[in-house]
Amino acid sequence: MLSFPLTSVREVIARGRTDAEANDGFRSPYYGLRPGKDEKPGLCLVGDHGVYLMSNGKLLDGAKPLVAYAEKCDPSTNDDWFDVKRRTFGGDDGVDFIDAEQLEVMMAGLPRGDIPSHRISSGIDAAHAYREVLITETPAPSRPPIPES
Repeated sequence: MLSFPLTSVREVIARGRTDAEANDGFRSPYYGLRPGKDEKPGLCLVGDHGVYLMSNGKLLDGAKPLVAYAEKCDPSTNDDWFDVKRRTFGGDDGVDFIDAEQLEVMMAGLPRGDIPSHRISSGIDAAHAYREVLITETPAPSRPPIPES
């Protein structure tokens, strides 16, 4: 299971909205393959060099989105990140979209102290047809993705 701190999830959603307001909308997580689909407030669950949530507001050229790495799947803090990624996300890279409005309703409706869980379908990888995302109260830093070499 992939685990993300609640504070970081809220920061990534807020940054996406701020970027969208400043730069005329939201980015499609499908790189132009599905124009108009999921170009709304949300998070992109990304698996590549680690697994992280990424803001989806449109950006100026050269600007980087805000990301929050999954606990135990951050290459800068865990040498075993790839094993965690393979078990929880699959060995291939990919992107899943999580609608911010649905996620915020779920987070707001829980009594204090409960741990919200959001289950999404990837539809990409038969071995990992569902990826379970756990949002916790534990704080963790958000930072830009690690550049590929």
